[in-house]
Amino acid sequence: MAATVRALATTPVKGLRVLAATTIEIGPAGAADDRRFHLVDERDRMVNAKHIGSLSAIVATYDHDARVLSLTFPDGQVVRGTVELGEPIATRFFSRPSSARPLLGDWSAALSQHAGAPLRIVEGVGRAGVDRGRAGAVSLISRASLHGLARLAGEERIDARRFRMLVEIDGVAAHEEDGWLGERVRIGEALVRVGGHVGRCLITSRDPDSGVVDMPTLDLLRSYRTGLDTTEPLPFGVYGAVLEPGTVALGDAVELA
Repeated sequence: MAATVRALATTPVKGLRVLAATTIEIGPAGAADDRRFHLVDERDRMVNAKHIGSLSAIVATYDHDARVLSLTFPDGQVVRGTVELGEPIATRFFSRPSSARPLLGDWSAALSQHAGAPLRIVEGVGRAGVDRGRAGAVSLISRASLHGLARLAGEERIDARRFRMLVEIDGVAAHEEDGWLGERVRIGEALVRVGGHVGRCLITSRDPDSGVVDMPTLDLLRSYRTGLDTTEPLPFGVYGAVLEPGTVALGDAVELA
């Protein structure tokens, strides 16, 4: 395998637009500050762009040293401030009981107004907001897999941000990453053990900027990714746990260890 990192994408708030990065620091919980915050509804259940597509139109940036979070809305409104936390509340992250601390300030009101539903922005207690926790701290997709899906869809290309993966690589065959389960993969300075396939949901059918459903991604995947020996249905990409932390940058080598 001779592969390189071609793209990196993170967001400090789970469910909001993912942004390109040139360098990330990967630790046991994933990329530093990636999905640090997430949203909950009036019943304190986690909400993302699968439930409210328009969340993808919001751009979040976060400066951890200053603890400053900024949300930019599509109408140009910017809500910015220093993060201060309220008392812990009981939440549900997918179906799992969890705990989080609400952010004090104007972010939740602005998010609720944009979404047309009551939302609160919170910081998880003791965990990052990646879907599979530390077991899935790193997610990875190959550019060849994306190209293959684009051809099936009759498109020139598919925006990788639909799949909200941390690392996009080039230099391997389409779905070659499917065979890496149990393998240790060196990505830049970081060492990752691949643990499973990423099963896909409705969020991939949404435009990554607007959140509007504009592509039958699940139907496309179902047409050729059903019945495979994978850990999750409709697989597209893989996830893994971090064995050794380190810096990952565009152009870094990706190789089986």
